[in-house]
Amino acid sequence: MFILKNAWISIKRNKGRNILIGIIILIIACACTITLAIKNTAVDLINSYKSAYDKEVTIGFNRENMMKDFDPSREEGREGAREKFDNIASYTVSDVEKFADSDYIKSYYYTYGVGLNGNNIEKAEIESNSDMPNGFGHGKGNNMSQTDFTLTGYSSKDAMSEFISGAYTMSEITDNAWDIAFNGNYVFINEELASYNNLKLNDKIKLADEDGNTYEFEIIGIFKENEEDNKETMSMFSNSVNTIITNSDAVVALTNGNENLKASIYPTFIIDSYDHVEKLQDEFYEKGLDENFILQTNEELAESGVSSVKNISSFSTTFLVLTLIIGGIVLFVINMINIRERKYEIGVLRTIGISKVKLTMQFVSELVIVSVVALVLGAGIGAVSSKGISNSLLANEISSSNEKTEEINKNFGGMAHGSERGMHGKGMPVVQAYDSIDAVVDMKVLLELLSIGISLVFVSSIASMVSIQRFSPLTILKERS
Repeated sequence: MFILKNAWISIKRNKGRNILIGIIILIIACACTITLAIKNTAVDLINSYKSAYDKEVTIGFNRENMMKDFDPSREEGREGAREKFDNIASYTVSDVEKFADSDYIKSYYYTYGVGLNGNNIEKAEIESNSDMPNGFGHGKGNNMSQTDFTLTGYSSKDAMSEFISGAYTMSEITDNAWDIAFNGNYVFINEELASYNNLKLNDKIKLADEDGNTYEFEIIGIFKENEEDNKETMSMFSNSVNTIITNSDAVVALTNGNENLKASIYPTFIIDSYDHVEKLQDEFYEKGLDENFILQTNEELAESGVSSVKNISSFSTTFLVLTLIIGGIVLFVINMINIRERKYEIGVLRTIGISKVKLTMQFVSELVIVSVVALVLGAGIGAVSSKGISNSLLANEISSSNEKTEEINKNFGGMAHGSERGMHGKGMPVVQAYDSIDAVVDMKVLLELLSIGISLVFVSSIASMVSIQRFSPLTILKERS
């Protein structure tokens, strides 16, 4: 009590000096609170962006393994490579379902494609003409495949990456399209193909396989391909003009029992951690996946989305460290000057019997009292300011997220995308403005600020601790006289 009483008396007696120290600590507290809030906001953004990308695994060719024994200088080497490529064991829907039955996989979806010919519908193409530029009329789907059309089946909206990315946009759609799209023989066709064949919504089209079997589908949507994807092609039609979109169940129904109908499946598996990819790959090989395939992830894409936000976090950390270093130095110097000015007071107190320990504790207590008051005020001012500052940092991200959501809605025909997980799993972060101060300056920030305050007090007190231990009371009094 004696120590605290003397400390309080000393604070009141030296108001100017303590107000100066308090102002410095208050500024440091404000700066640290705002910086910590910005850092926490950056961390929230990083987590939001990382969660926006599902941890995806796809199956791709192991080119390194396929080219291992390839010698381009020898004809037998080239023939061996072709034979090796032709003999790669493909995988089916049942294989994908078997692969997906794993503790490492949370969910999966896939695209299933098959080639068919038209029965009551004509392939969109243009005949070659000597007056036309070379390559005109030879876009994808125009004289490039053995069949007229590519029937592409999606297992869910999550698999419809062309619509999510904006490569395709729905121009016309029936009211109940998304209620029936994944259950039955319903299709979406390119608007150029619809115009070429004078087709409209709810019309029926018939496709046929090479054995003459026909399959009827109802048009429930008409889509267009964005021009950006076609600007490099010398073609009257877009690349997707002869692509017909349906659901994967419809393609499976076509291929079941028909060995002559060749289909291609492209699965995407959602995993719980990138750390499990190697184990998952070994598991796939054990389940029959050809070793000329390899698992690929979207980890690099997910990391690229947070690079700019990480810069904000790094900058805030650097600013915080610099603030503490400069603040600590300033407080140390002020405290040294304070000790020199109070040298005679130290000598008198030591002469009347106050121990070095009690005297040190008094000086430290003075600094603690001033620091606590300044830290509380600084934290309050910083907390009020940090909400607005953090929300201004989030404003662009929120606007971008909302615009992207609206854009995806339009791509799907202006109807709700449905699966929130699917939308955010394709790079759509969930970014929200802070609605209260404690959402920005939480208990974690306050604890960090408290540790910063204790560190500053300790650094500033070193001068008094060392000086009091070094000063001799008799020498001080003699110098004074």
